Amino acid sequence: MNNKTFKYAIALTGGIATGKSTVCSLFKLHGFLTIDADKIAHKLLDIHSAKIASMFGEEYVEDGKVLRKKLGKIIFSNKENKEKLESFIHPLIAKEIEKESVIFEEQGKPYFIDIPLFYEKMNYPIKKSLVIYTPRDIQIKRLMERDNIDEEEAKLKISNQMDIEKKKELADFVIDNSTNLKNLQKEVERVIGEII
Repeated sequence: MNNKTFKYAIALTGGIATGKSTVCSLFKLHGFLTIDADKIAHKLLDIHSAKIASMFGEEYVEDGKVLRKKLGKIIFSNKENKEKLESFIHPLIAKEIEKESVIFEEQGKPYFIDIPLFYEKMNYPIKKSLVIYTPRDIQIKRLMERDNIDEEEAKLKISNQMDIEKKKELADFVIDNSTNLKNLQKEVERVIGEII
């Protein structure tokens, strides 16, 4: 991967349901460019839905679209399935991110790449990182509400990622999203001040 690609990039990461998308939206309001790895992944899954059907079974695809929730159930609960999907989709995501990043680099100013598994996978030579932080108990509660799942399933999903406290230690910048939107907006403005 070309190191020049990510000169101005800041990896935006955190845990599941810590508020990465909300923070991305706030950065956009402040005029920052963002790349969303999850959105890219969803698009690629649908483009390659026939491959997904042949890997995991026809029942995970409907009308050329991958049934992500259904597929998620066999991915989160089975390490082998998870690795099989990741080794197929991650290189494709990386290529797409690199393509978008090349365009953003031309602006010569910081931009964010939302990469949920930035520390877990270390696939990107990005120097700086920002973690959206929420304590684990709040994370579990928010995930249960967001995905309408029970505590056990929420904990299982969270256990697939590196502990949020550890991510917080690795980050260059941290945004605390443990209270409300008003506070989150303040946090975003504080970090923009640090970055600029």
